[in-house]
Amino acid sequence: MIAPELRAILVCPSCHGDLQDDLENSKLECTGCGLRYPVENGIPVMLIDEAEHPQ
Repeated sequence: MIAPELRAILVCPSCHGDLQDDLENSKLECTGCGLRYPVENGIPVMLIDEAEHPQ
């Protein structure tokens, strides 16, 4: 999915929380604020405006 070197340094741009892989849905989910960032073609889209908000 995402290169391990890149994955190791990624944090949520909103709250700086850790990210958890959601491989089934091709997303990264913040364990802090719950925002879910899409991963497109192996590239995480770390834009707050593009993230899904928790319900």
